[in-house]
Amino acid sequence: MNFLIISHVLHKKQKNKLFAYAPYVREMNLWLKHVDSVTIVSPLAKNEELTPIDIPYQHENININTIPQIQFTSIKTLMVSLFKLPTILYAIFKACKRADHIHLRCPGNIGLLGCIVQICFPKKIKTAKYAGNWDPKSKQPLSYRFQKWLLSNSFLTKNMHVLVYGHWENKTKNVKPFFTASFSEKDRVKIEKREYNNRLHFVFIGTLVKGKRPLFAIKLVEQLKKEGKNVFLEFYGEGPLKKELNDYVIKNGLGNVVEFKGNQDASIVKEILKKAHFLILASKSEGWPKAIAEAMFFGTIPIATKVSCVPFMLDYGKRGILIEHNLESAVKKILESLKNYDLKLMSILASNWSQNYTLDVFETEVAKLLNS
Repeated sequence: MNFLIISHVLHKKQKNKLFAYAPYVREMNLWLKHVDSVTIVSPLAKNEELTPIDIPYQHENININTIPQIQFTSIKTLMVSLFKLPTILYAIFKACKRADHIHLRCPGNIGLLGCIVQICFPKKIKTAKYAGNWDPKSKQPLSYRFQKWLLSNSFLTKNMHVLVYGHWENKTKNVKPFFTASFSEKDRVKIEKREYNNRLHFVFIGTLVKGKRPLFAIKLVEQLKKEGKNVFLEFYGEGPLKKELNDYVIKNGLGNVVEFKGNQDASIVKEILKKAHFLILASKSEGWPKAIAEAMFFGTIPIATKVSCVPFMLDYGKRGILIEHNLESAVKKILESLKNYDLKLMSILASNWSQNYTLDVFETEVAKLLNS
């Protein structure tokens, strides 16, 4: 089988190996175990250094068809991107024609173009991984809504399994509730029992961007400190907001409360999650937030906003603490939870649920999709 991946993910090449963002590649490597050859249509970085969160694909027969990056954030980038579209569309069409299985990574600009081109190949087997928020009631950009409409449209999009996070009403036959995973059966451990009446260890894991609201996490811990709680917060990840966040920490005298650890190897993060009390992820939007599932796997209780399938993941408050986007309300909810909830039981319930979603189970489900 010639397996085609159409993706906006920026790739890097070193010593004849292809690298990209670790969580994405780790997942794709499970798909690639079951195919003969792989073609990737995506952008390729030029002379860019690898980072700790880049890992290589594991396949002997893999090729990349490089396309330019596009974005529509300003008039200038819009005009430049429109000029590039014919080249990209032709590259996608040519790759689809040669493929046995077409796999789209959505949402994204390149995924959007793939959604359009795949209409020309109604008889080919296709899958689309929609890694964003599938909630039909959520406010999203027009391009995201268009991708969701086109992918779920069984008249225009045929022979397609659209893998989405969560269970939603009025879904078409194309749409299949799915999940993702980070750890295997061998990673299962008996979780360490935490005490919640001493110093509380909070973590934030992810890119430091506005959508994930890292400043909200700092303010949340800051307010808990003002309420007399013994707290500290560690950030694992990099991003454009790091300087702004660090400036806030210094300005507000939080140097002994907040620490920035940067990007770290997965093994280090795993050890942290075995001991931390809470993970904070107050995102504006999510798909299947891996940081939450990974924290739950080791008994770290998520504190998260009610977006996408997060309420389902947290069993509507039994496996984690659901908060509003409002800071005052969120602080009140956490204080109430610390006082009235059985947090040790919540930690166990979180771990028991998350450990059902292992890489082994994921690979079994992927094999079924590829052989269907």
